[in-house]
Parts: sequence; structure tokens; C-alpha cells
Amino acid sequence: MPATHRPATFDDIPFLNELIAASVRGLSIGYYSPTQIESAIKYVFGVDTQLVIDQTYYIAELDGQLAGCGGWSKRNTLYGGDQHKEVEDPLLDPAKDAARIRAFFVHPDYARRGVGRYLIDVCENAAKADGFTRIEMGATLPGVPLYSAVGYEAMERIDTTLPDGEVLGIIRMAKGLL
Repeated sequence: MPATHRPATFDDIPFLNELIAASVRGLSIGYYSPTQIESAIKYVFGVDTQLVIDQTYYIAELDGQLAGCGGWSKRNTLYGGDQHKEVEDPLLDPAKDAARIRAFFVHPDYARRGVGRYLIDVCENAAKADGFTRIEMGATLPGVPLYSAVGYEAMERIDTTLPDGEVLGIIRMAKGLL
């Protein structure tokens, strides 16, 4: 059965936070240390409710189950959930700014089954429909292979020091939207 998607709602947030934690714990092994993983869940990874408000955050279902989530944004924040972002998150100008791919997580039980690729297509098409011609992201290290495979190019490494002193490596990636 192919994946389907729908916009996330506020009622989904508890389930999304569980999915995000399971994804990070299950798919980040070998990319981040156990202490980096737990710190990232606490301080960075989570739902950005502005994406839910903007209706640009999606839930992917496969076989009738919550398989993944991800979104795109027309706002300035590059990565991180509510606990990691600035208070203000201004709108981007599609004529000069790149849209953002945001908060992609796949449940480990559904990894490598096309869920991430499916959501990337959904998000890129929505950003194009909103007038954007470029798109950027702050990719986690385990996400880099997927994003590279669908045409994103690494621009720079961002090492973010978290409040507990752990350092989280993020790769800024970008792609033109044709």
C-alpha cells in the first residue's frame, strides 16, 4: 500500500513527539552518541507548532499506521522544534529567499520504505506552488544520505552546542526547485 499524507493537527502533537523520539533513537545510532541523541530530543527535535498553524507539516501513513512526519516552511527558522527556535519567525519572500524543509522523522519500523522520499515530494511541490524556486534545510547526519539522493547539496556544517554542552552536527543543504 502506498503512503498517504494529511496535514498535522494540534491533536497529533503527542503522537508526533513519540514518533520523533523513536525516530531519533532508532535511526541516529552510528551518527550521534547516545548522549547527543538524548540531548537533541530534549533541546532540538520536536514539533514546531508554527508549521501546524501554517498547515505545512504533514503526517505520512503507511499500512494505516503513522509512519513519518515532515514539513516545509515559508518562515526563517532552519531547524528545531518549539524548544529550539527564536520567538519571532518572520515570513520569507519567495522572490529572494529559499523555503525550508523542516522536521522530517520516520519511525524506524518504516525506514527505507519510501516514506521520507514521499514527504519530500509533497513538501517540494507545495513550496513550488507557493512561489519558491529554492529550498534549504538543516539536515541531521542520518538524513544526509536521503537528501543527497534526492538532489540536495551540502553547503556547510553547523555544529550547535546544546544547553548541556553536547554538540549536535547539522548539515545545511539546498536544492533548486524546477
